[in-house]
Amino acid sequence: MTKNSKSLTTNKKLHTKVGDRVIVVSGKDKGKQGNVKKVDLKEGKILVDGVNVVTKAQKANPMAGIQGGLNKIARPIDASKVMICCPSCEKATRVKKAVKDGKKVRICAKCGETIDV
Repeated sequence: MTKNSKSLTTNKKLHTKVGDRVIVVSGKDKGKQGNVKKVDLKEGKILVDGVNVVTKAQKANPMAGIQGGLNKIARPIDASKVMICCPSCEKATRVKKAVKDGKKVRICAKCGETIDV
């Protein structure tokens, strides 16, 4: 194995998509809910609204219209730390995949309702 073999890995498959409602199941933000804003397949991370919020010191730049101070921004979280929240039963659930009317859909493993709209 070469030293750079880690960079040759392919993209990971994730169980979440942009717009999904997810619940954090581990870490400092355990129990929080939010919507997925961005998915990074290469890193296996997702950006969730209101989760993993950090404070960043920002230097003022009047030429660019940036106001200085302490800004709170959301950072990406590992996709394995979240579970999809079913829209009908409002519980964290695993996802089953099936074909309905010739179309692939995701199904809640607890109640059987479709997650994709």
